[in-house]
Order: sequence, then structure tokens, then C-alpha cells
Amino acid sequence: MRLFKGVGIGVAVSWCVPGSVWAVCPVCTVAVGAGVGLSRYLGVDDTIAGSWIGALTVSVILWTNSWLEKKNIRFRFRDAVVTLLYLVLVVVPLYWSDIVGHPLNTLWNVDKLILGIAVGGGVFYGAVQWYAYLKARNNGRSYFPFQKVVMPLVAVALVSIAFYVITK
Repeated sequence: MRLFKGVGIGVAVSWCVPGSVWAVCPVCTVAVGAGVGLSRYLGVDDTIAGSWIGALTVSVILWTNSWLEKKNIRFRFRDAVVTLLYLVLVVVPLYWSDIVGHPLNTLWNVDKLILGIAVGGGVFYGAVQWYAYLKARNNGRSYFPFQKVVMPLVAVALVSIAFYVITK
């Protein structure tokens, strides 16, 4: 149990401190969500917005699978089912609202938003796995404060920069 001197500050900080069962910390998820909102608001290219949408989706998938594991809810192909469910919940509404599927909004013959979602989600997941690998090699300790947050966000930011260069 964590003890804090200020109740309000303690509650706020406890929401931001990753627990042992969280796959991705809340700060990272909030930062990714902010990136999605900001990029769409600023009219950024769909590959870049898609990268953040993909990262947010993977973050939620990891959180859900971690929560199910914590609650001992297990069934065959659980991780695959959760992944497919979230991808359907993200992509189908985008398709129905004609945001995805426009023939002139493609890069390398793939819809820009779908491409961004796939690449951003894959890079985010890879960075989370890389963090876990590095932490395991360092006796269960991070190399620097907030490494769990920094690594995935920097990875998605680098993908965003790469897409910016490619699409401009």
C-alpha cells in the first residue's frame, strides 16, 4: 500500500504510478490518446494520426489482456480474440463513417489510416516488448526513470516523423 501525505495529490499520483499487473502504464495511454486528438485537430496526415490510433489501440489491448489475466479469466485464444475485437471496434466505425476507404487517401496502395494504425500499433507493441526485454536483462529494473513510458512514446513519435517526411 502506498502512503501519501496529501490525499488529493496521493490519489492523483497513484493513478499515474504503474502497478505490477499493468501491461502499459496509464501515463503512456493518456499521452497516446492526447497524441491522437491533437493530430486530428491539427489536420495532420492520416498516416501520422493512424500511428497514434494504432498505438492507443495496442495499449488498450494490452491493458485488457492484463486485466483479464489478473481476474483469472482465461480461455483459448483469449489474446487473439481481444485483439480482433478491439481492431474491429476501431476500424469498422472508421469505415462506416467513410474516414477509411477513400481511393485517393492511400500510400503504397494501402489506406493511409489503416497503414498508420498497423505500423503505429506494431511499433508500439515492439517497444513495449523491447522494454520488457531490457528490464529483464537489468535484474527487473529500468535503466532510467519512466523508461516504460518513454520507450513506446519515442518509438511512435519516430514513426510519426518518418511518415511526415514520406508524405510531405
